[in-house]
Amino acid sequence: MRNNDIRITHARVTPIAFRDAPLLNASGIHEPWALRSIIELETSDGRLGIAETYGDAPMLVALEQARPLVTGLSPFDLNAMEQRVRASIKPGQGGGVQFELAPGSHTAKNAEKVISALEVAMLDLQGQVLGLPICDLLGGAVRDAVPYSAYLFYKYAEHAEKPYAPDAWGEAVTPEQLVKQAQAMVSQYGFKSIKLKGGVFTPAEEIAGIKALRKAFPDHPLRLDPNANWSLQTSIDAAPELDELLEYYEDPTPGLEGMAQLAAHCRSPLATNMVVTTMDEFRRNASLKAVKILLSDHHYWGGLRATASLARMCEVFGMGMSMHSNSHLGISLMAMTHAAAAIPNLTYACDTHYPWQEEEVIKGGRIQFDQGTVKVPTVPGLGVTLDPARLAVLHQQYLDCGIRNRNDLAQMRKYQPDFSGVSPRF
Repeated sequence: MRNNDIRITHARVTPIAFRDAPLLNASGIHEPWALRSIIELETSDGRLGIAETYGDAPMLVALEQARPLVTGLSPFDLNAMEQRVRASIKPGQGGGVQFELAPGSHTAKNAEKVISALEVAMLDLQGQVLGLPICDLLGGAVRDAVPYSAYLFYKYAEHAEKPYAPDAWGEAVTPEQLVKQAQAMVSQYGFKSIKLKGGVFTPAEEIAGIKALRKAFPDHPLRLDPNANWSLQTSIDAAPELDELLEYYEDPTPGLEGMAQLAAHCRSPLATNMVVTTMDEFRRNASLKAVKILLSDHHYWGGLRATASLARMCEVFGMGMSMHSNSHLGISLMAMTHAAAAIPNLTYACDTHYPWQEEEVIKGGRIQFDQGTVKVPTVPGLGVTLDPARLAVLHQQYLDCGIRNRNDLAQMRKYQPDFSGVSPRF
């Protein structure tokens, strides 16, 4: 069978839920179950391409609308797929809870999110047909391993409802506990840089946490992400101390204009995954000169090819580049790794929530890290395959857990009934 004779015959979308730690953030706290969707595209010659994306109710509506759009296409018809999706999937459909700190929850990005999910599965198929890893389809790997950063969170020891046994990480609400968490994560995964999710406690407490990390890890670059939960004045006041501590200062204050004003008061470069999430915002940032480092995310930027194009744009405008993360499993981690492997100007280690996840949906179990890196696959396609038995287990957890939209605010009110969620809070 010739490549152009191969057609996608079936498209399946399976929502899943997996255990997620009680991680604190600016909007509240993670619920006990994280939601994702697994996409499977079957072809006329018996191949299966896979992808992983968001699993909230609005995303499932959009994915269901997209399923018939891709059937009948060749795995190589990426442009046709994109045109069909943009003509059919409209922004804002589906409702649901949308978080400013999580651009992946924004229904305005429905088309980009669907395109990305279908593109990864189609690239997986292309790689299988051609006998090439996905990174080769993106121009070829420029590194054989992709660096990731330790991603620390303030957290409680266990969830309010106690739906399952507490995780092994324990509580982290003090500088000493943060250091213990970092030591465990660095020891287990070998990470060479460290990021702290802030915006939870007062800036003074979080700066104390960063100082404790600096003392414990004098050679590790440090990052702090308050998720726009600090006012502009608070962010300016914190800048002199943080200039001496941080590799970059991520999204401390809301809005591009606020970040532009802050940039005049700090030496540490500003990074974002919140205020530059579209090309319109990229253009505005280029004129404001607010953000120096962009944390891309193929899930809502429109895919792996769009991420490669975004990297080129960053190079043109003298910006650094890394990657943003949300709660995810190995399929997303491997897609990120292929994209990062093919980007020459990946200037900072990527974010990943992967150490916080205990379950998996791929054959062979969890992906291994070596000295903080994930090895770039050299086998055809994505480099991981779906485990049908595990998929069935995680789908049943989705059916049983009762969560259909992420709601960190409602979850936090189980601990603090008067928690407002108003941002910026400090």
